[in-house]
Amino acid sequence: MEFDPNFHSGFVAIVGRPNVGKSTFLNRIIGQKIAIMSDKSQTTRNKIQGVYTDDESQIVFLDTPGIHKPNNKLDDFMEKSAFSALKEVDAVLFMVSATETRGAGDNFIINRLKNIDKPVYLIINKIDEINPNKLLDIMDTYKKALDWKEVFPISALQGNNINELMDNLKELLPAGPQYYPEDEVTDHPERFIVAELIREKILKLTKQEIPYSVAIDVLSMKTKENGNVDIQADILVDRPGQKGILIGKQGSMLKKIGTLARQDIESLLGNKVYLKLWIKVHPGWRDESSILKSLGYNKKDNY
Repeated sequence: MEFDPNFHSGFVAIVGRPNVGKSTFLNRIIGQKIAIMSDKSQTTRNKIQGVYTDDESQIVFLDTPGIHKPNNKLDDFMEKSAFSALKEVDAVLFMVSATETRGAGDNFIINRLKNIDKPVYLIINKIDEINPNKLLDIMDTYKKALDWKEVFPISALQGNNINELMDNLKELLPAGPQYYPEDEVTDHPERFIVAELIREKILKLTKQEIPYSVAIDVLSMKTKENGNVDIQADILVDRPGQKGILIGKQGSMLKKIGTLARQDIESLLGNKVYLKLWIKVHPGWRDESSILKSLGYNKKDNY
């Protein structure tokens, strides 16, 4: 593969506890929504590859699942997926939230990062939500925990210090080829992103145990001659009670999920979308390897 010796490219992993803002950061960098955002944990389940390209560089980001102690096979997939990503990259961004104190979850990740022979950046996110006078104390909390390549306080939501971080990463990456076309922002197929957008609406609109017990199986996506897209998808849950919550009174919740998801999918595809959703109950789906494989959680990596 021929490439310009002045062009820099490489792979960067984003790791951190659930809900520190990894998906928000990735979507800020890429400029469009490819990683779903929610205040619930376990929002990201697959390594989302987001591709940033400009005239001088290309950076491929891996947004790894939030790391926590595995409770079932799905949790185990997510935790292993996060660390397997570190084998494939040129640098690692360890993200923490300025609004949360350093805890056992952070220490768990830091200890794993000590065994990674890669430059590791400390990214302190959500600085827009704290008193600026507290920032130095937060930085001191992590300063000696690891030999950080750099420390960047940022706001992924508002964009503070994002450009400075990107400039630093570009300088770090080696000369290399442009792996993806400049208009390609992710290597995931549209069907995967459609499923993620549907799941995002469920995460935002429901409470209780629904967010942790749901998966989306896109059954079909068909484009008609006029450009309209028909999409049919199953919403998979653990228990009948969860099905009732997702349907809502006289179908109100399911309708709201479908409407909001359809709007985002239309923005993604650039066409009018007809979205049909069904809810199916399958007890213990998170512990059945065959179902996890069919949903795309096919763990081939080791860590």
